[in-house]
Amino acid sequence: MDTATGAPTGTPPGTPTETPAASPAQEERQKEPLRFPAGFVWGAATAAFQIEGAAELRGPSIWDTFCRTPGKVHGGDTGDVAVDHHRLWRDDVALMDRLGLGAYRFSVSWPRVLAGGIGFYDALVDELLAHGIQPCLTLYHWDLPQELEDAGGWPERETAHAFAAYAETVAGALGDRVQLWTTLNEPWCSAFLGYASGVHAPGRTSPADSLRAAHHLNLAHGLAAAALPSSARVGIALNPSAVRPLTGSAEDLDAQRRIDALANRIFTGPLLHGAYPEDLKADTARLTDWSFVRPGDEALIHQPLGFLGVNYYTPAVVSAAPDGGGPRSDGHGATAYSPWPGAQDVAFHQPPGELTDMNWSIDPTGLYDLLMRFAREVPGLPLMVTENGAAYAPDLHDPQRIRYLEEHLTAVHRAVTDGAPVEAYYLWSLLDNFEWSYGYSKRFGIVHVDYATQARTPRASAHWYARLARTGTL
Repeated sequence: MDTATGAPTGTPPGTPTETPAASPAQEERQKEPLRFPAGFVWGAATAAFQIEGAAELRGPSIWDTFCRTPGKVHGGDTGDVAVDHHRLWRDDVALMDRLGLGAYRFSVSWPRVLAGGIGFYDALVDELLAHGIQPCLTLYHWDLPQELEDAGGWPERETAHAFAAYAETVAGALGDRVQLWTTLNEPWCSAFLGYASGVHAPGRTSPADSLRAAHHLNLAHGLAAAALPSSARVGIALNPSAVRPLTGSAEDLDAQRRIDALANRIFTGPLLHGAYPEDLKADTARLTDWSFVRPGDEALIHQPLGFLGVNYYTPAVVSAAPDGGGPRSDGHGATAYSPWPGAQDVAFHQPPGELTDMNWSIDPTGLYDLLMRFAREVPGLPLMVTENGAAYAPDLHDPQRIRYLEEHLTAVHRAVTDGAPVEAYYLWSLLDNFEWSYGYSKRFGIVHVDYATQARTPRASAHWYARLARTGTL
């Protein structure tokens, strides 16, 4: 039993037993504490495939297939057991309560719902509400049912309609108690890592199909938003990129524009403004004529939003590629195929400075810039930081993670002070978990998980975050 939170643990050596007095960044800045507005929501986030396990109680997803494809996932890891949340969910909710969380963002497994497993989420929602924790439900966090991929996957329009039917089923079961709904998590990853670079499930490498997938994911959002209860607050969690040019040259500025179109405006164009950007279409004209966008699609995607979710980890620095193409870093790790259709002449660069265990550069100004961008682009639209966090070594004393969180929350506070309507922050992640193609080799959790025993042990960062959630003061 952890003495600070009451969480059941295996108590590895070095377990922190109390909230740290101050983070390293607090000690350095020695300024007045930063107070967030009253009512600001402090939460944490997870995803079904990454934590639930109990694969035998659901149908197969594209990630089950991908995990079983040799060489695709580190160590041949799978999500069959993950961190056994399907069995330990009551303990996990009690842990959230002891950490003082006001909200929990989780995803529903589409394959589990198809297998008749909606009751798991029904009980989870009731338990969260009984502990005073607001559920924020994500309908899709990448685990497409394999049967839909076999029929063509996200490049096919029918998948968007299947998603709308699924959303209606979930809303029928949970819509009387869940007020916050996220349709999709990071559709950029689903489209471009899944169908262009192939480093995510389903592992396809077709630039043209990735553009079709992006549109049908947008369409799925619009169709699902229209199917959800009118009383619900419906949003989407994007992973917009803070794209920066390496230099001020015309060539590098054009590279920035092109990546901004593919990373950001391919989604925000129809979602926020009802139309795809013309420069995006021109940049990708050699790959597609965009005829898969039917009359009325963009208006349907442009549903009223209750909030916009922003997932942020690291910025992107780009330039014109000196060689005009070829294999290179995709901004998410080396790959033989680019996830940027029509932008093979753009290179990505690693900024100097400290890196997380993912080899991602640390720059909280990117989060500030994105929040202010959306505050200007759609004035008055509520914003939520729906994911933010860092992977580090499995130590229980994790000052690097605390520093990362404090620096990024300082950026959030600055954005709020400067007028951005940010109302919630969901830390990624509550628990160590299955980190997609990295398997179990990367740990984002503020709660350590012993994968052999499934014992949970709050890290120092969990105690730090608990204090912040209770006081609202950084």
